[in-house]
Amino acid sequence: MFKSKQGNETLINEGLSQRQKEKWTIEGRGGGRMALLPLSTSFLQMPAWCSGWGAAVLGIATLAVKRLIERAGRVPDDEKPDQKPIDAWEELSLVSASPKLLRKSIEGVVMTQIAAATKARKAELSKPSSAIEEKPKVEVKRLQLCVSLQERLQQYYHSHVALSAEEVSQAQQQALDICTEIQGFLHTKHPDMPLGEMHLGGSLLDDLQVVTADHACLLVPLQIEDVLWKLIPGEETILSKPQFWMVRRVNLEYFPRGRSFWDKFMVGCYLSSNTIVEVLNKSVMETMNWPSISNTLECVVRPVMGSQELKLEIKNGQRQLFLSILPVIRLNDTVLTAQLEFTGNFDNTWYHSLYTSETTKLAELDEEDRGLRKQCLKILKAVCKTSPPLRKLSGGHLTNVILHLSEKEYDWTEAALADRFQQAITEIISYLEIGCLPSYFKQTVNLLSDFTEEEIDEIGFMLYCAISEPEILLQM
Repeated sequence: MFKSKQGNETLINEGLSQRQKEKWTIEGRGGGRMALLPLSTSFLQMPAWCSGWGAAVLGIATLAVKRLIERAGRVPDDEKPDQKPIDAWEELSLVSASPKLLRKSIEGVVMTQIAAATKARKAELSKPSSAIEEKPKVEVKRLQLCVSLQERLQQYYHSHVALSAEEVSQAQQQALDICTEIQGFLHTKHPDMPLGEMHLGGSLLDDLQVVTADHACLLVPLQIEDVLWKLIPGEETILSKPQFWMVRRVNLEYFPRGRSFWDKFMVGCYLSSNTIVEVLNKSVMETMNWPSISNTLECVVRPVMGSQELKLEIKNGQRQLFLSILPVIRLNDTVLTAQLEFTGNFDNTWYHSLYTSETTKLAELDEEDRGLRKQCLKILKAVCKTSPPLRKLSGGHLTNVILHLSEKEYDWTEAALADRFQQAITEIISYLEIGCLPSYFKQTVNLLSDFTEEEIDEIGFMLYCAISEPEILLQM
């Protein structure tokens, strides 16, 4: 556009109006190409003695041209179209302005940034208000839980733990019908076998079953002669296990083998629980016509295969009931059962059951002070039954915990139910820590002896969590 310095000087000498110069400057700010005209003109018209100042102006011009070229090739921001040009020209003004204007420009930029930061901070503070309130909500929830744990336990008991009288009655009747069939069959097949009257036992009969009526126990009493047989406590046997008793044949010199019907079930000089279970398994499980019995009772009855127990499964529609057949020896106050799931491969051992003594003691204590020990026990049983990590804790473990706790605490009224419930959890944890839960009636028996370290850790962790959050145990 301009070929020489002389041509430019001629143009200036002809007297450019101030209005035209301003127009060029404005146009220069509006478009990158037109900005070259006034800036180059200003540089070309400088005398030689102003070369220093001219270098500065040239630097400013170069910066401006660079900014304009970058802006021309940049995609416009739809959300904030004016934001970037303003910021760029603010930077340019800071470079070229006088000290006074420079200070004002800096103040303007700083104030703009402060205002933007303040606005962003306000928005940030407005968002976490709910998060800040979250912790107090948790505290309120815990407070409400502490206040209402008593009511929550009662609600859980009535809606989830206690069984209806109709459900219990139907389950008992089904079990009794099976009991009648088995007893009649055994009397026909083994008429000389001295058996007592078969009857139901266990938690279904003692109002200690929870959640659903799904199992019952059929007791088969073996009538042995107290003159010919003697019960040997577990401490006096070679195994030295307090709960594993033996039944020894005595007075053989006066009453030789064959005088007792049970002599044929001996191994050595001891009555074998394993042999009796095998005989009943062949006579009852494998020989009885279960399809015919199912048609008679209008339900499906079939043996449970692959189990050490003598167990039957009874299905009536959606309801399922398991019936365990349990040979029992009772002499004086001692009750021995043939439970291979406890005694294992020891053929001559019998399990010393304290179930009757424990449940009787529990009922007596509640009757004396009208307490709620049984209700507390049933809540604990339901919690352990519905929580997989706690299923290893059986009704026997929990009954002994309640009986031990009754020695320390005498207030078992409804108002103290929540305290006793939490205290029972704490007691269980303390027993797990030492790996020992003594039997209430036989202190030498450790009810946790068959627990592995992994099982103890898993149960302990779950109960530790329940100390601060009991609600996790009461999920329905």
